[in-house]
This record gives sequence, C-alpha cells and structure tokens, in this order.
Amino acid sequence: MSFSTLGLSEPILKAVADLAYTEPTAIQKQAIPVVLSGKDLIAGAQTGTGKTASFVLPLLEQLHTKKVNTDRKLRGKRIRALILVPTRELAVQVESSISSYSKYLTLSSMAMYGGVDAEPHKQRLIWGVDIIVATPGRLLDMAHQRALHFDELEMLVLDEADRMLDMGFIDDINKIIERLPTQRQNLLFSATISDDVRALAKRTINRPVEISLAQNNASKPKIEQWLVTTDKGNKSALLSHLIKDLQWQQALIFIETKHGAAKLVSQLEKRDIKAEAIHSGRTQAVREQVWNDFKSGKIQYLVATGIAARGLDIGALERVVNYDLPDNVDDYIHRIGRTGRAGASGEAVSFVSKDNFRNLCAIESRLGHVINRKEFEGFDVKKVVPVSILNYIPKSKRS
Repeated sequence: MSFSTLGLSEPILKAVADLAYTEPTAIQKQAIPVVLSGKDLIAGAQTGTGKTASFVLPLLEQLHTKKVNTDRKLRGKRIRALILVPTRELAVQVESSISSYSKYLTLSSMAMYGGVDAEPHKQRLIWGVDIIVATPGRLLDMAHQRALHFDELEMLVLDEADRMLDMGFIDDINKIIERLPTQRQNLLFSATISDDVRALAKRTINRPVEISLAQNNASKPKIEQWLVTTDKGNKSALLSHLIKDLQWQQALIFIETKHGAAKLVSQLEKRDIKAEAIHSGRTQAVREQVWNDFKSGKIQYLVATGIAARGLDIGALERVVNYDLPDNVDDYIHRIGRTGRAGASGEAVSFVSKDNFRNLCAIESRLGHVINRKEFEGFDVKKVVPVSILNYIPKSKRS
C-alpha cells in the first residue's frame, strides 16, 4: 500500500515523498482513512510507529480541502485545530512535523508552551493560526488572557493522553474541553489505554472508532535488551568502562534526578568522556540546543531525566541506557522506545542493583521474557541481584 491510496491530495503526497516516506506504517494505514471520514478516533500506539503522521496528515488534508472549497478567511485570535501534548519538547516536535508535511499548503501552525516569553505567542495569534500545538497550561493562560478564542475550532487531538494524565493535567484538559465547540472532530492517541484514559475519552469523544496497536516496542527483536547487575556506587565507573571498552559512539542515558544528571556528567568528564545533560533545571533554549546537538552528532552521550522519555524524536538512535531503572514499567517501555524506531535496530542496556529487583520482575513480567544478563571483569557485585521470578526453578524440580 502507498500513501496515494489513503485519500491524501497531491501537495501532501509531494511533501511525504520529499521526506522519503515510501509506505505507510500500520497505524497510518488504519488511522488516516478513519480521520478523513470525519469520525472520532481512539488509537493505542507506541512511539516510533509513525503515530504523529497518522493524525497530522489527515488533519492537514481536511483543513486544506475546506479552505480551498470555502475560501474562508481565518479570523484573528482564532484556531481551526488544536493538538494538546504533555511536554514542550513534544510540542516542538509535532509542530516541526506539521511544517514539513504542509510545506506545499497555505496552512499556518505554531507550537505554544510554557517556560518562554508569552508575548511572541500573543502576537502570532493576533492574525489567527490554523493549527496550534500546545501544552495545557500555556493554552489555558492564553485563553484566560483572551489571546485566543475557540469558536472556529474544528478538530481536537489529544496526543500521548496517558502521559498528560500521569503529569496531572486532567483538570486543565477538562477546563479546555469546556471551552470548545461541541461540534468538532476528536482524536485521542495514547501509548496505553488505561481506565483513566477511557474515562477521559468518554467525556471527550463521540462514538469513536478504536484502533489498538499498543504493543510493546520493548518486545520487538530489533531492540537488543540486556542488563548488568551492579552495586550503586559502581555505576558511573561501569558506564565509563562500557563506553570505552565497547566503543559506544552514541548513548541516551536515563537517570532519575537532575542533580544526579549533573553529577554523572562531571564523573564522565573526569574519565575523559564528554557528555551533556538535559533536565527540567535547564532553560528551554538550552534544552533544545543540547537535543539538537545530540541529534546532529555533536554530542555523543546525553544524560537525561524522564523529561526526555517521550516527545523527543531522533531518527536513528543506537542505544538507550537505563542508568537508573525506572519504577514504572511503562516508563521503561517508553524509554527504550527511543531506539529501534521505524524498523531500525537498537540496543537497550539497564543497570540493575539489588534494590531494583521488584522493578526488574515487573518489567520482565510485562515483556514476557527474562532480560539477558551480562558480566564484565572488574565489576563484581557485593549485593547480588536475585534470579528473576520468571527464571526461578523451585528446589523440588531442580535436577
């Protein structure tokens, strides 16, 4: 199947071809026709599946067609489509995709998020914007200041709905929905379809079509997963050893705290390994610059807190390292989903200490298999990590 069979017009197909997209992904094949039909949609899909294009392409098609057929001018402070996202980084990423896909159209778009001066957003809204990609807090702030109105809104997209709920945005989302026209098309995308996500969908979406491709990227064979058991005090030395001994050229390294991120960067530097950190304590401008440098290869090793677990996109990431194993299984899935994207191969490495054992068991239970363990000379463990419950053999059955 090609993109031309999905009902997209020539300007969009040309933009897609410019990006060297050859065949739509599974989520795109299923979602695009549904959105073009005007129906509401709930879609469960992990990152790395082509999710963004699955709603942006048909959204652009519908807005473009209506604009051509009606020749209607967008009034000031109005928007036609709203895409709500959980993080600034995802807002920037999605808006960048919109710009690429709409390069041959006359549609406008803007990313709107907190942590930066609001005045440029206000000035841009004065003339009206076809598509806004926004975080909930900044959007509400603009609405309260009457910098934008929703009376011409046609489409609402809730992207990474589960993440927005995890981050405590439910009240803001409800306040936003109360302001929107009742006659609109609603699209909800989420990596996991939890009870909370379904409750949100019930309040927001009218008789939706449901698509579920929410399989674990982690279980795909093209992501090689392995772990090293280690004592907490040895982790930075172990990481340095792996980078040098295995000649890693690239790694996105996840850590729990911004203090820990800064400390690890310093420890690596003492071992002649240049790394950078990205976390909530750095300004938006710095975070964007660091991420762009990492994507371009200027930075080889990036230490990141959970802020980068979703919403940051890199086409070909060799490796993800869980320096700190996350408490939440979904976080593990989302983290390692940064690699092995779009059919490419990748590697996911985790450092596991004894106090991570329960988390490890939960992760392996979700995956349905034991993660391979590796040992490295000179890094013996004092506090031994028990055998996984998935690999446990009772004494009565041991030979």
